[in-house]
Amino acid sequence: MKKINLAITGCMGRMGQQLIKSSKNFKEFKLVALTENRIINKKINGVRPQFNTVDAFNKANVIIDFTVPKCTLQILNIAAKLKKKVVIGTTGFSKKEELFIKKISKKIPILKAGNMSLGVNLLMYLTEITSRSLGKNFLYKIYEVHHNKKKDYPSGTALMLGNGIAVGKNKNFSNMIGKKYLNKKNFPYGKKINFNSIRRGNVIGEHIVKFSSGKELVTLNHVSFDRALYSEGALTASKWLMKKKPGLYSMRDLLNFK
Repeated sequence: MKKINLAITGCMGRMGQQLIKSSKNFKEFKLVALTENRIINKKINGVRPQFNTVDAFNKANVIIDFTVPKCTLQILNIAAKLKKKVVIGTTGFSKKEELFIKKISKKIPILKAGNMSLGVNLLMYLTEITSRSLGKNFLYKIYEVHHNKKKDYPSGTALMLGNGIAVGKNKNFSNMIGKKYLNKKNFPYGKKINFNSIRRGNVIGEHIVKFSSGKELVTLNHVSFDRALYSEGALTASKWLMKKKPGLYSMRDLLNFK
């Protein structure tokens, strides 16, 4: 079977390192390119890291990107020129940047997810169902915890879950966003979705969605114990994306959740 030539961006970051490690367990892939925003004077798994350039990505079939929005947009411009497929795990995009990603997806296949975990994407699906099923007297809030190196908040996953609440209510998510708290011990429910983000230690990820009527409480939650679940999800997404035409896809498309 012909190997899938893989490029990993941000190769010295937490997810970059985890992707390199996990890719060894996926026989379908051949690691051909690693990129970083600084000079790395050593080979990693036989590959010397480069900057994000046409030459760096030329031999790749698919690029997996867990970096920062500015870097992701740079990579997408190059990928569009080379007609390469891209899996995006980067979070924290502005509305303008999201529109740019949609524009590029008309040229190349892109799978973008705020979280690559099967469990988290199931949680989002259940959040939609719960939101749709519960009455108007229920208020909501979302709590999330990540390691203290994570800069953006709320996390991409928390925003995904917030969007799940909005979809369940058949409302526009941007109109339902409430207050965004950081490192608060307590925070209120609301008719709009309030978020509380905790940044501490080396926590990989925890997300809780709560619905309360004042008389009863419904809680949905997910806890990540191993960062490999994200890298393995991204590699699975890369395999799936190989057969797709240009378009913007999600893990929900891969998992075939209706």
